[in-house]
Amino acid sequence: MHTSEMAELHYLVPPDPITVLPSQFSYNQNNTPAFDQFGRFSNPLLYDLQINPQVPSFNLQPTSFSSNSTSDEADEKQLGLINERKQRRMISNRESARRSRMRKQKQLDELWSQVVWLRNENQHLIDKLNKFSEQHDQALQENANLKDETSQLRQMLSDMQLNI
Repeated sequence: MHTSEMAELHYLVPPDPITVLPSQFSYNQNNTPAFDQFGRFSNPLLYDLQINPQVPSFNLQPTSFSSNSTSDEADEKQLGLINERKQRRMISNRESARRSRMRKQKQLDELWSQVVWLRNENQHLIDKLNKFSEQHDQALQENANLKDETSQLRQMLSDMQLNI
């Protein structure tokens, strides 16, 4: 017996299936199986294959090459899982970045709001300071006027006392 490929899986088949197995199989067309170059039926839909009970069982264990394909499938599955995790991580990172940008924008908006409030408060305090400064200047001027008036009145009083 020798091995033949069948969709990357290997099974043991007889070396010449036409001469060794025709009595073990019954066919619905021409009583001849059609095999391709790899020992597979060329069109399995054309033949209605029935196995008789006395057919010897074939070893259906995959060969080392098929375990490689199983390994390849496992690798592909693992790569698929890794890619899926990467995709989820990328989506998660995008969401995290979006939330971070939103937090940053909120903080920036709050800071601008605080800047506006502080500027208004500063302007209010400047206006208040200017008002008090004007009142101070007025008080100083009034105080200077009162001192002059007091001085004049003392002088007049002193002159009146001398004249009496």
